[in-house]
Amino acid sequence: MLRRATNSAVRKGVTDLSQYPKAGDKLHGFTLLRSKHVPELELTALHLQHDKTGADYLHVAREDKNNVFSIGFKTNPPDDTGVPHILEHTTLCGSEKYPIRDPFFKMLPRTLSNFMNAFTASDYTFYPFATTNQQDFKNLMSVYLDATLHPLLKENDFTQEGWRIGPENPKVALPGEATKPEDSKLVFKGVVYNEMKGQMSDAGYLYYIRFQDHIFPAINNSGGDPQKMTELTYEQLKNFHATNYHPSNSKVFTYGDMPLEDHLKEVNAQLGTFEKIIGDFEIRRPIDLSSGPQTVTVPGPIDPLVPLDMQYKTSTSWLMGDTINVLENFSLGLLSNLLMDGYGSPLYRNLIEAGLGTEWSPNSGFDGSGRISIFSIGLTGIKEADVPKVKEAIHKTFKEAHQNGFDKSKIDGYLHQLELSLKHKTAKFGMSLMQRIKPNWFEGVDPFESLAWNDTVSAFKAELGKSGYLEGLLEKYLLNDNTLTFTMTPSAAYAEELVEEEAARLATKITEVTKSAGGEAEARAQLEKRELELLEEQGKSNTQDLSCLPTVYVKDIPRQKEGAPLRDSKVDNVAVQWREAPTNGLTYFRAVNTFENLPEALRELIPLFTDSIMRLGTKDMTMEQLEDLMKLKTGGVGAGYYVSPSPYDFKSATEGMSFSGTALDRNVPEMFQLLRRLVLETDFDGAESQARIRQLLQGAADGAVNNIASTGHVYARGVAESGLSTCGRLKEQIGGLSQVKLITSLASRPESQGLADVIEKLKAIQKLAFSSSSTFRTAITCGGESISSNEASLGNFLSTLPRAAQLSPRAQPPEFSRNTKTFFPLPYQVYYGALSLPTVSYASPAGAPLQILSQLLTHKHLHHEIREKGGAYGGGAYSKGIHGVFGFYSYRDPNPQNTMSVMRNAGQWAVEKQWTERDLEEAKLSVFQSVDAPESVSSEGMTRFLSGVSDEMLQTRREQLLDVTKEQVREVAQKYVVDGLAKNEERLVFLGEKKPWVDANWDVKELGMAAAPPEEPEIVDGEHVKDAALGS
Repeated sequence: MLRRATNSAVRKGVTDLSQYPKAGDKLHGFTLLRSKHVPELELTALHLQHDKTGADYLHVAREDKNNVFSIGFKTNPPDDTGVPHILEHTTLCGSEKYPIRDPFFKMLPRTLSNFMNAFTASDYTFYPFATTNQQDFKNLMSVYLDATLHPLLKENDFTQEGWRIGPENPKVALPGEATKPEDSKLVFKGVVYNEMKGQMSDAGYLYYIRFQDHIFPAINNSGGDPQKMTELTYEQLKNFHATNYHPSNSKVFTYGDMPLEDHLKEVNAQLGTFEKIIGDFEIRRPIDLSSGPQTVTVPGPIDPLVPLDMQYKTSTSWLMGDTINVLENFSLGLLSNLLMDGYGSPLYRNLIEAGLGTEWSPNSGFDGSGRISIFSIGLTGIKEADVPKVKEAIHKTFKEAHQNGFDKSKIDGYLHQLELSLKHKTAKFGMSLMQRIKPNWFEGVDPFESLAWNDTVSAFKAELGKSGYLEGLLEKYLLNDNTLTFTMTPSAAYAEELVEEEAARLATKITEVTKSAGGEAEARAQLEKRELELLEEQGKSNTQDLSCLPTVYVKDIPRQKEGAPLRDSKVDNVAVQWREAPTNGLTYFRAVNTFENLPEALRELIPLFTDSIMRLGTKDMTMEQLEDLMKLKTGGVGAGYYVSPSPYDFKSATEGMSFSGTALDRNVPEMFQLLRRLVLETDFDGAESQARIRQLLQGAADGAVNNIASTGHVYARGVAESGLSTCGRLKEQIGGLSQVKLITSLASRPESQGLADVIEKLKAIQKLAFSSSSTFRTAITCGGESISSNEASLGNFLSTLPRAAQLSPRAQPPEFSRNTKTFFPLPYQVYYGALSLPTVSYASPAGAPLQILSQLLTHKHLHHEIREKGGAYGGGAYSKGIHGVFGFYSYRDPNPQNTMSVMRNAGQWAVEKQWTERDLEEAKLSVFQSVDAPESVSSEGMTRFLSGVSDEMLQTRREQLLDVTKEQVREVAQKYVVDGLAKNEERLVFLGEKKPWVDANWDVKELGMAAAPPEEPEIVDGEHVKDAALGS
């Protein structure tokens, strides 16, 4: 048995094997199968099995207060109806112990967790959470176990979360409601149905999922294909749960410093009520390719922002080894990196640099998550004539790599990156560990093998010492044509055919209902009756007694929070912020250089500049050599755009460029030298520079529409906020739809026109980047033992930088948009929207009640109205404290007109609402989930460094949040939301298909012909460092 001890005593030796039982010992219904200490990860793993049901249990003990729990089930999907995904949603809608609507969402404001979610993977489903509070851990474990093992699975929950047919506006079903004729139109509805319609609007996702259909025909689409989803019945859902959500089919994971004994007692109490069954642990394998090459071609949508002759996507895939061989799986992953990672890699040079396509296909890379690993390589943005050339170029590259072998320094670079990843102390180590172990664990791979990093690396080095190890693996798996080549061709009719298919399917379903109901009127009455019943059920959401749900309390939140000790100094007349802390021998460097009067024409090209310095190389070093040096000597260096509003005046902002780097202490001088070389010596005049910049633009532009689809509400918020403050405008110009439009226009320029004007501006940015020590400031986080050496290295670095300030004449900034309603037509099946209003600066006392208001509206009103009733995948309110913005958003929304009405009326609803003390308590808990979330050592002090918000200001805001009253909430709702709307201060933005409701009152903005948003560019500001400190 585990020894009884105080928490502090347990924590002192939490990884000490001697305090745990021995293999074969029994404790609380479990038998310990084995245990292992893994010193390189500072953890001890214990593998147990539940005696009665056979449930698998892995506990990872580590000195980490951020504890993690997860229960997962093997869920091989029987078809493409998405039953595992819909079940994942409906299990969270009420359970035997917690028989209320949506206990999962009701728990969100009753917990101090920093992570709560559920995930449907291809053939398993899991439910994780993370929290630092012991009582909170017990509460959430109880809710999660009861939800998964004893869900109510009511039919109304199935129709809400899965699919149903009902009037477009649910209020049609309410007697006496004034509605328009079009509101009565019958449509398919359902949260998951709309989520997957949104997913299928993303051509990248569509390519990947159709590829999976063919490489893995034995595993159906677990997320669900909307075309097949409407075949799923309520009975099939219940049967799937009974078969799959059983302890005998489960894997339980716990992590952290809380006592294992407490976990086992609770888990055993829940699992012990079940009898053992034969679980469905069938490991399904990919298609057999041993008989030779196979080719599949499918149609896909046209991207309206990409040239029509560059719309093809193709890839070729090889089956690799059995992932139960952890050493070989590790080696194959490293081999794939050598082949395709970085601009100097052989596949990049022979495919993208050679001009065959613009970017890697969505399935490109090594996938070692299944039982049989797969290596795929392919391109998007291909011309039709070049499609067959891609496979030829891949084969040619493999032959050359086999003949030439692999440079040992490149291999050493990847091993160095692994060493750094082990040393880097993250705040979410437990969650990352779980996500790395879970996929292979469900595929029969020993989790202890997955944890044995040093053993695997040592074995790899031993094999590498034998001549030709990696070349032998390449020959074994890739020098053959046992392949699947998968191509997606552009179809101008694709989107229209989707609409026609859904209309025909809907008509068939309505005919079936009509036949069974005895007539059209009876069928409509039946469907509207069901909609009314669902509305009545949803109406209970805000009035139910929630006393059965466990909770933590605001009194558990410390009123005082000590910030990380920081020290300020000057090195070579440059301000330095020092954070001295245990870092495992790593040094973290950041710097900001601020600019005055930065011209618009230069600012908008900073993202292209920061991409270019990682692509072009210098006069004396190629990019391949620079990349090798980066991997061998650093954990990465980089540059980005910096902007932050003043904490005292959100309408003013400071902008510039940010720089960062990480390295082992011994390599800090090389890190500084590399950063300097990249920023100051990148050769923009080289013979290949213009061609490579064009490739960067085309790669960034490829698939813009689909990239926007994954975070459309973020783009909508960005445009809305750009009309409210300087910072909002600058951020949108750099990372929003304005940047998309710029990149797509540059990418579509005729080659004859050239990019000489762009290159001149990039060179101007290069001169500006490190200019003037008076505007330069730095921050270093490191161990005390490396302070003096880092100070000397920093001094050497600063002494080499140019000192002349590059002042620009003051330019008149463009006026803020006066349009209160903006619409962007994009080819999506659902909508993304935002409504934003200006509020107050961070230092204002009104900021705290605005944060609380955002949580109250989200959990008590908007989730209910926009998601449950409206069918959107997500929606809520937000408050950005340092940006002085309050707003609303919706995501994958089928009902935008209803959502706009809900948003506009939300402020008045909050003013009139009789808030209770419990409401206020829950809102405060929600805010403090992120305020008090664990922070990586590398992030400590960054709020102060980047935004100017001091520990004293954070403490003041903390106390204000804890002290917010109901009256304050009503006051800010009236003043900043209701009155703000009355004064037309709001900005409303929606993205999606243009329909008649987008009338002359909207400013309709076309993105224009060209291409896509870059990977969201690095924009450094306080919001990215710590959302909760500055606003929710």
